[in-house]
Amino acid sequence: MQKFIIEGGRPLEGGVTIRGSKNTALPLIAASLLTAEPVVLENVPNINDVTAMAKIAESIGSRVEFDTLSGKMKIVSANLANPVLDDVLTRKLRGSILFSGALVGRMRSATLPYPGGDVIGARPLATHTHALEDLGCTISEDGNSLRIDGKALHGREIILEEQSVTATENTILAAVLAPGETRIKFAAFEPHIQELVIFLQKMGADIRWADLSHILIRGVKSLKGVEHRINPDEIEISSFAALAAATRSRITLRKIEPKYLDAVFLQLKKMGVIYAVSGEGTSTNLAIEKPPAAYKSFRVQSGFYPKLVTDHIPPFAVLATQANGTSLIHDWMYENRLRYIPELQKMGAHCTILDPHRALITGPTNLRGGEINTYDIRSGMTLIIAALAAEGHSVISNIEHIDRGYERIDERLRMLGADIRRVSN
Repeated sequence: MQKFIIEGGRPLEGGVTIRGSKNTALPLIAASLLTAEPVVLENVPNINDVTAMAKIAESIGSRVEFDTLSGKMKIVSANLANPVLDDVLTRKLRGSILFSGALVGRMRSATLPYPGGDVIGARPLATHTHALEDLGCTISEDGNSLRIDGKALHGREIILEEQSVTATENTILAAVLAPGETRIKFAAFEPHIQELVIFLQKMGADIRWADLSHILIRGVKSLKGVEHRINPDEIEISSFAALAAATRSRITLRKIEPKYLDAVFLQLKKMGVIYAVSGEGTSTNLAIEKPPAAYKSFRVQSGFYPKLVTDHIPPFAVLATQANGTSLIHDWMYENRLRYIPELQKMGAHCTILDPHRALITGPTNLRGGEINTYDIRSGMTLIIAALAAEGHSVISNIEHIDRGYERIDERLRMLGADIRRVSN
C-alpha cells in the first residue's frame, strides 16, 4: 500500500500534457480482439486499468506489446485460444465486461466472472445481459460467473433499458460481426463511444449513428487491423482545470481536444474561471489563468453527455470550497459517489450531505491539511486537488485507485512545482 504526502498552499505554474483517454482505451483494447490482423493504438495512457485490460487480452491468446514511453500498443489476436476470462484479472476492473461482447462477436462464446472496479454504487449487469439475449445469446450463471453462448447471434432491434455507456459499447462489440441488421436505441453517446464507432468504421465495420441515441449496425464477416490514435482524456482535462483554478495557478493543458469539452468550458465560465484555448489539431492548448476575482458558487448536476458526466463532478467540489456562496453538487447516478465529502470536511470544508446524491458546499474556505482516504479514481484526484489547495501537510491513503486512472500523477504535478511524494506504508 502506498500514500501521497503533500505540502499544500502554494501556487503552481507550467504546462502539463494530457494523456489519452482511459475510457476510450479500454473498449478499443477489447475491440482489437474482433480481428486477426494487428491493431496499433497510439496515445495509450500508462495506467493500471490499461495494464489490467492488456493482461486479460494476453490471457486469452492475444499478443500485446506496450511501449509505455511512446504510448504505442500493438495487439495481435490471430490466435485466440480460450474465451474464458481470468478470474483474478477480471475482478480488478469493471471495464473487463467489454471482453464479453468482443468474444461473443469473434468466437460466439464467453465466460467471465462478475467484474470489479470502483465501489461507487450499484452497477448491475442486467442492461448488458438483456441486450446480448436480444441478439440471440443464451446466458447462464452459477452465482460467480456468466457463461454466454452466442451460436445463435443475429442482428436485431435492441432497446437498452438505460443509457449505459459500457452496455452500449458491449452491444456494439457483439453486433458488428453478427449477421443481419442491429439497431441500438437509447444508446449512450459519450466521447469514448463516438471514438469506438470511429475506430470500428476504420476497421471496416458497417456502423453509423442513425439518429441521436440510435446506432445502426449491419454485420460484416470480418474486420481488418488498423492504426488509431486515442483522443485526449476529457476527464483528465477537467480535473487539471479544476486543480489549476482551486490552487489559483496559471497552468497550460497541452494537447487537448475541444470538441468534447463544451460542458467543461460552460462550468468554468459559470464559476468565473478565466481560461483561453489556442492552437489547433493535436497542438491545441487550454490555459487556466490566475483568478482576478473570487469564484462564483454554482449548482451542478451530473447528466448524460453532452452535459457534465458523473466523472467530471468531484473535482469541482473542491473548487466550490473556494467560491463565494453555497454550491449544490447533485450526482444522481451513484449512491456512493459523494464519499469524498467527509474527507473534505476533515480538511475544514463547510459541507452538508443532504442525501446519498446531493451535497451543499459553502465557501470560500481556507482548507487545511489532514489525513484523508480515497475510495475511487475520481475521489482520489479530488483529494489531491484539495491537498494542494490546503495549507499544511496532507496524507492521502489508498492511492492505488488514483493510479488506475491518472498516469504518473505525482511526477507530473512535481513538474508544476507541487510538493508531493509517494511513500510506502
